[in-house]
Formats: sequence, structure tokens, C-alpha cells
Amino acid sequence: MRHRVLKYKLNRTTSHRKALLNNMALSLIKHEQINTTLAKAKNLRPFVEKIITLAKKGDLASRRKALSILKNKKITEKLFTNIVKRYETRKGGYVRILKNGFRYGDMAPLAV
Repeated sequence: MRHRVLKYKLNRTTSHRKALLNNMALSLIKHEQINTTLAKAKNLRPFVEKIITLAKKGDLASRRKALSILKNKKITEKLFTNIVKRYETRKGGYVRILKNGFRYGDMAPLAV
């Protein structure tokens, strides 16, 4: 049975994959748009959407939990003040993935 198995391993160890997702989530919240491969984008979407849902609660426990995940006070503050206001009425689907052609070197599918 494949209970709670990640969609993509991204050819990395668990610790490397967690660090990658964490850094990509920080960049996405900071810049509000990033260019990456399609597989990484699809793996990042549920990770970020859970953090945004946490931020929508807005209580102290949610703030601490988000800070423990993101490990950056400034970005967590931006998430809880600016970004959450956009998604107050929306129940999910905060991140949209747009396909963006193929990478020149290895023809990997890119996404925004």
C-alpha cells in the first residue's frame, strides 16, 4: 500500500528534498512567482497550500507552526499580513502552475 507516499522523490534524499521544498516555498512567498521544472512545481504546490491554509487561521499556534516550517521571520510576517488577505474567501487552490516550455540543455519541462 502506498499510504502517505510523496508524489515525486525528485531523485533526492529525504533531507535534501525537504530542504529543497523549504527553500522553494520561501522563494515563492518572497517573490510570489518562481520558474522551476514542472515536477518540482507539482511537488511544491501542496506544501505551500498547507502553509497558506495555516496562515488563514491567523492564531498564535498557526503563526508558530508556519515559522517552524519556513524558518524566516520576515517571510512569515509577509505571509500572515499581505498574502493571506488575497485568499480570505477562497477555500483552496492558492497556487497555479503554468507550463512554460522546455529547458534548453536537457529539454526538461518548465513551469511558472
